[in-house]
Amino acid sequence: MTDEQPPSPYEPPSHGQPYGQPQYGQHQPQWGHQPPYTPQPPYGQYGPPGEPPRPRGTNVLAVLSLVLAFVFAPAGIVCGHLAKRQIRQTGEEGDQLATWGLILSYVFTALGLVACCGWIGLAIWANADNNGY
Repeated sequence: MTDEQPPSPYEPPSHGQPYGQPQYGQHQPQWGHQPPYTPQPPYGQYGPPGEPPRPRGTNVLAVLSLVLAFVFAPAGIVCGHLAKRQIRQTGEEGDQLATWGLILSYVFTALGLVACCGWIGLAIWANADNNGY
């Protein structure tokens, strides 16, 4: 008994045999026996079929939220929340920008309120001392 392995289809054929022809006694696989391949999505689409493609751009309201946090913080809060909702619905990028815009807007709004309340308290305290002569 000989323990002869069939030649690999990736090796060149033996002497006298043309390329692409199976050797005598070998079985050539039929087209119907190949493994099924999954269809590729169209160019530019990612994710499961049926899902809309994700836009590549950054959400404009997320950028505005971050900018307005330094200029007028309450408007940054509004833009940040609107940006978060739009990003959830459309899948745009910029979620971290909106988050940082919200954080900074809330911090600056709180600091502004504390400063206003302190200024009003200081004005009332200064006015109270002037009435006593």
